Amino acid sequence: MLLATTKVEELDRFFDVFSTDGAEKRKQHGSKGAVVFRDPSEEDRVWVVFDWDAEGWQSFVGDPEVPAIMQKAGHKGRPDAAQLVGHCDA
Repeated sequence: MLLATTKVEELDRFFDVFSTDGAEKRKQHGSKGAVVFRDPSEEDRVWVVFDWDAEGWQSFVGDPEVPAIMQKAGHKGRPDAAQLVGHCDA
């Protein structure tokens, strides 16, 4: 699992591209799916939990076709992966 955050110009535009062009590109790099959350305190920020490993994420962000997809989705910058602190049972 991987948690990432990004700021977007418009949520509906972002989600449309994220769930189509973005999804196809993520699949090429081993992603098995994602859950998107809107940040309750920052209207233009989304949080995404990916069913993905760090290696696939790095491959995706290094793909030369990804910046155009991000631009189409209205990203205000590059997404950042949250830093893992640790695991807890239950």
